[in-house]
Amino acid sequence: MTIQERIQEDIKDSMKLKNALRLDVLRGMKSAIKHKEIEKIRTLEELEVFQVLHTLVKQRKDSIDQFKKGGRADLVAREEDELKILESYLPAAVSEQEIRQIVAEVITELQVSNPKDIGRVMKAVMSKFAGKIVDGKKINEQVRAQLGS
Repeated sequence: MTIQERIQEDIKDSMKLKNALRLDVLRGMKSAIKHKEIEKIRTLEELEVFQVLHTLVKQRKDSIDQFKKGGRADLVAREEDELKILESYLPAAVSEQEIRQIVAEVITELQVSNPKDIGRVMKAVMSKFAGKIVDGKKINEQVRAQLGS
C-alpha cells in the first residue's frame, strides 16, 4: 500500500470515527500532494510524497514557534496535535548521531577547516542523505559546530 492509498483509507476511517482533527490533517495532506502533482504534471513518487509531508511538518514547527512567541497556547496545542499526526506518516528521521558522523566524515574527506566552506560541506552532506528525511537546519548547526564558526 502506497502512502497515498494509506492516507485515503485513513480519511475514510476518520470520517467513520468522526475524528475532525485527524480528518482535517489528512485532507490537508492529500490536498498538498495533489497540488504538487498538478505542479509537476505527473503522479508523485513515494519519496516526493514524503518530501511534501516533510514540508508540512516544517510548516507546523514554524507555526508552533510563532504561536509560542505570540502567547497563543490554544493554537500551539492544535499545531502540536497536527504535527504528531503528520509525523506518523513519515519514515523515521535521521538521528543526530548519524548527522554528526556524516558531517565529520565529509569534513575529513574535503579537508576543510575554514568556516567559509560551510556551503561545500552542506552540499556534500545533503547528497549523502539523498532519499532520506533529514532536517537541513540540524545539519547546518552541526556543520557550523564542527567547523567552529
